Amino acid sequence: MDLLLRRFLSQFIRRGTMTVTGSSGSKFTVGDGTGEPVAVRFVTAEAERKILVNPELGLGEAYMDREFIVERGTIADALAILLDQPDLLPQWAKPWWRLRYLTRHLKQFNPRSRSRHNVAHHYDLDARLYSLFLDADKQYSCAYFETQDATLDDAQLAKKRHIAAKLLVRPGQRVLDIGSGWGGLGLYLAEIAGADVTGVTLSSEQLQLANARAAEKRLTGSARFLLQDYRDIEGPFDRVVSVGMLEHVGARFYDTYFQRCAELLSENGIMLLHAIGRSQGPDSTNPWIAKYIFPGGYIPALSEVLPAIERAGLLVCDIEILRLHYAETLKAWRERFMARREEAVQLYDERFALMWEFYLAACEMTFRKQAMMNFQIQLTRRQGVVPITRDYMPREEARLRARERASKPRLKLAGE
Repeated sequence: MDLLLRRFLSQFIRRGTMTVTGSSGSKFTVGDGTGEPVAVRFVTAEAERKILVNPELGLGEAYMDREFIVERGTIADALAILLDQPDLLPQWAKPWWRLRYLTRHLKQFNPRSRSRHNVAHHYDLDARLYSLFLDADKQYSCAYFETQDATLDDAQLAKKRHIAAKLLVRPGQRVLDIGSGWGGLGLYLAEIAGADVTGVTLSSEQLQLANARAAEKRLTGSARFLLQDYRDIEGPFDRVVSVGMLEHVGARFYDTYFQRCAELLSENGIMLLHAIGRSQGPDSTNPWIAKYIFPGGYIPALSEVLPAIERAGLLVCDIEILRLHYAETLKAWRERFMARREEAVQLYDERFALMWEFYLAACEMTFRKQAMMNFQIQLTRRQGVVPITRDYMPREEARLRARERASKPRLKLAGE
């Protein structure tokens, strides 16, 4: 086993410096000697076997089971090396990738019943878990870092403002938020932009908190959240927004999704789609992510999304690619989670905390080292609905910033 492991890792790791201790105690170093050294240890021969047979699934499982330990550096440091290699798919693994690619639609098959189950798997976890690492508004999607020193809360507010600017929301307009989460974006559009918002989610945990937040802000008259499939909602709406939801639709259902969005959007309406994407064409979902984090999930390439948009009769008015914004978002989440990691252990157990740690680190390094990004696509049904240049976006953002400042409660002096 030692010889096989050494041969595999020596061929695979060509950048960086990693010292590996096998389960037998043998030690070797791989890479080109550059960068900060990382040291790892395989505790069991079974962990080595998992890595050799199915590294994409086996590494995460071995880390969760404490059969793969990082002795120098962190799991994020180790993954930064592993995901920065020139050939992430060794020759011997290509038949397995091809099989997974050909069967990816089966794993993305998301009819109504399975969609609700898949959403519950991740989003109906204890709400206290998400409070450990998300911003105060519980934004669980890519933030928008306008400056390098922006805080997570600043960047998430900037994301909502950026989306609202592209939607050109005006007071009283009906807005549909597909995949409304804990309600942060919908509440922003209601409170700051003056919209009448309907949000739909398949997570009962998120629904409960979103409506509670609307009541707390006294926005129940202009922001309501429903436990409902987007396919069942009645339109039309002046604006449709969907953030971080397309990843759960599955490529097989893109035609259904965009056709329904076109039906829900008014003739002069605007839709803004914000989703994770891959820059190098269609692929398959990482097996560890599919098993433990997002069952049924799939990150599309634009070449898969745009044809479905065209078939639905929607017009693409603007596409923006956000490259490293999600890497910075995930870094902030990971650092916040690690600072309160013991609370996650108390909520669940050590294995869960290791799983979540691996999840955040792996996703961060995937966005940092590989061709992953976020895209925002602005859609309409007719030409001429939005201005012909992008100059309006910063103007809208400035207008929304002013409204944000005006909406903040005035600090009272003692005795007032």
